[in-house]
Amino acid sequence: MQFGKYAFVAYDLFVKHVAFYVGDQIDVGVEILPMKSLQSQMSSGVPYYEGEFYNVIRQGRGVPAVPLVIVGIEP
Repeated sequence: MQFGKYAFVAYDLFVKHVAFYVGDQIDVGVEILPMKSLQSQMSSGVPYYEGEFYNVIRQGRGVPAVPLVIVGIEP
């Protein structure tokens, strides 16, 4: 597992998981992110659970169009 930059998480959530789901390669998307408390101890540019959870909720029901589990980890 590796923590990446903001743009890659958005791509995973809204493009990659959907493509794999539509292609019948996955049944559910799983994204593991650091909580804000862990992210603050990391280098800049790392997304965090609370922010990405908000971004998904803000898009509304059905976006992304794939069952999704977002897991936040903290120190």
